[in-house]
Amino acid sequence: MTNGDDTPDASEQASAPKKSRLGRYLLLSALVLPLLAALLAASIFLYGKYRFEAHGPHEEAVVVLLAPGTGVRAIASLLDREGVISDPMIFLAGVRFHRAEGDLKAGEYRIPAHASMAAIMGILREGRSILHRITIPEGLTSEQAMLLVAANPVLLGEMPPVPAEGKILPETYSFTRGATRAEIVAEMQKAASDLLERLWEARAENLPVKTKEEAVILASIVEKETGVASERPRVAAVFTNRLRKPMRLQSDPTIIYGLVGGKGALGRPIRRSELDRLTPYNTYLVDGLPPTPICNPGKASLEAVLNPPDTDEFYFVADGTGGHAFSRTLAEHLERVREWRQIERQKAQ
Repeated sequence: MTNGDDTPDASEQASAPKKSRLGRYLLLSALVLPLLAALLAASIFLYGKYRFEAHGPHEEAVVVLLAPGTGVRAIASLLDREGVISDPMIFLAGVRFHRAEGDLKAGEYRIPAHASMAAIMGILREGRSILHRITIPEGLTSEQAMLLVAANPVLLGEMPPVPAEGKILPETYSFTRGATRAEIVAEMQKAASDLLERLWEARAENLPVKTKEEAVILASIVEKETGVASERPRVAAVFTNRLRKPMRLQSDPTIIYGLVGGKGALGRPIRRSELDRLTPYNTYLVDGLPPTPICNPGKASLEAVLNPPDTDEFYFVADGTGGHAFSRTLAEHLERVREWRQIERQKAQ
């Protein structure tokens, strides 16, 4: 007859603690492993963030050029080659984390010394390209101005046709690398047209110049007659008074333009024979204005011509100081001329 005792045998009693320990281990693993993974991920993120925002390796400012269409991986490689980032993978990760892959703009950039990868991303994202400049001084002819455009080493492309005299605005123009010569010249022409439109609307009444073209012609003469900014309104008033009287303008710069055209400078005094030579630009011999501007006048000369002061002066001559002496009558003027010639004789001694 068998024993009816239901007590577990020894092997069953031994396996129970093992199952309990395995369960606790699995439970602990289920809790700890995600925590460790989270800590690892956080550590990697913090390390990457630290590297992304840390000072860059370059000791001096570096200029980098990003061509249009350059992808983010190529940008990272370029920045690495130029030595402005320490790890292209961290730069890529930072850009992607900030969702800036499509925001990095082509251009020419000056990367400041020790700029962080975060700062570099910001520079490229904002498109803060280096601005280059070209300055066209007042009083240049269009031919002279185009020589400056042609000689600029940053501008690209062939030269456009030389604009008509008086059709570009002397000014400093800013542009980024990649701009063409044709674009800059077009900008100069548009600036001149826009300025003339504004100033023409605000002109004084009863001027002797009746069209915008005549205003530019007279302004170009004022521009060439004096390099002293404060004198421009007074010189404009003299020519305005002469045109109203009417009297011939008798302007030496118009004679010079008739002799050399767009070349600009004569390089010597005007000869008596040239004063007596009839050309459309010899305002000692022809009435009124010459047929075209003789240079590209600046804003101040245009303003002076379109809003001249009210004076009774009809003459001026150099005074030996870089400026001019103004006179109301011919007798006063001739006395000023004698004084000027005396100054010239003294300089020649």
